[in-house]
Amino acid sequence: MKANRRGFLAAALGGLPAATAAATGPASSALSARYAKLDEILKQPVLKKGLFERPVIIETVELLRLGRSFLCRVRSRDGAEGISVAHSEMATLFPIFLNRLQPFFLGKDARELDLILDKAFIYGLNFRYSGISLGVPLATIEFAILDMLGRIAQKPVGQLIGEIHNPEVAIYVATEWREKPVEESIELIKGAVAEYPEARALKIKVGGLMFMTTDMYATGPPGRTEKMIPLVRKTFGDDMALYADSNSFYSVPEAIRVGRLLEEYKYRYFEEPVMFDHIEEIKQVADALTIPIANGEQDYSFYGFRWLIAHDGIDIVQPDNYYFGGLIRSMKVARMAAAFGKSTVPHMSGGGLGFLYNIHFVSAVPNAGEHHEFKSFRTNVKFRCETSPLKVTNGKIKVPTGPGFGVEFEPEWLKKHEIVRL
Repeated sequence: MKANRRGFLAAALGGLPAATAAATGPASSALSARYAKLDEILKQPVLKKGLFERPVIIETVELLRLGRSFLCRVRSRDGAEGISVAHSEMATLFPIFLNRLQPFFLGKDARELDLILDKAFIYGLNFRYSGISLGVPLATIEFAILDMLGRIAQKPVGQLIGEIHNPEVAIYVATEWREKPVEESIELIKGAVAEYPEARALKIKVGGLMFMTTDMYATGPPGRTEKMIPLVRKTFGDDMALYADSNSFYSVPEAIRVGRLLEEYKYRYFEEPVMFDHIEEIKQVADALTIPIANGEQDYSFYGFRWLIAHDGIDIVQPDNYYFGGLIRSMKVARMAAAFGKSTVPHMSGGGLGFLYNIHFVSAVPNAGEHHEFKSFRTNVKFRCETSPLKVTNGKIKVPTGPGFGVEFEPEWLKKHEIVRL
């Protein structure tokens, strides 16, 4: 199915960008129709405003700090409250939170969160902020607002932004260690999998780390990838679902070469095969391979997702709920993907409670992939959850069903935090 779909578009568009394809008649009409469908999806609100009978005016937005860890606490004029745990990057980005985003949210009706986020993103870009620098503070505020709204409506966040399709989320164990010798890497990967023996999926890294090489265009340690790919399959057997991620390391020819090796050993998808924002090159790789191509963890605008979906250059979208600016924006990407038969496997970043925000998002995604990123439950955050053990059981994590994100922070631990001011 994938080859036929790609073949049709490749023939119709000649592999050309949209502007050039505009002169090709029927191909232009087909592409225009796809874009029109995607644009209509982006216009549709995600938050279920109808759950709230009266305005929920945001009275305060506070950033709290304990060492290098941060929380966001939001309160409404009527006294409702929501709390979120910030990404570790907040230690660098808190001035943007305080100077730009905090005052922007005050006095606004939280029921209009879709519109507020759109405006906040434009407002941020107007001050030359983009990517993680804007997405992380914006997502941190959005998470706290969704937690507050969930408590008001007495519903889990998944029911605020969609319907519950996945009450349990199957996980894959995410591993690193590509800079180490093959044998040492295998032992480390085996140790990571042993922590969650019921998990039946694993992601490895291929290629090298650009910042650890002397040659910016190196192809990684010679022969390492060629040895790792079959050895991981041999080590974990045919029943283990395997995924591979190059973190944008390869050129197009190298990505195609490695992708064919991944196909040979039946890996399930190839993540970020080339530079994440080189969208035409991503499509070149996708067109040359049968293994599904995944991308999106570093995207911060809808443009890349929209182009790749319209041109059938991607199979799996991977917005990061922090980097992309929150669950609502990520849900719009998931909706675009669903409209064209593609899957959503969000990237999971951030320590703290990154896993919690990820599984709530996946719970409401109808086109969620089979397995989702998981690193560990390790966190310095002190909380309790009454509706889920938050353990990996039979390879899955039960999504909390309590209001908001379904967790309560320990009062004494909260009191140790100080309000951050500039």
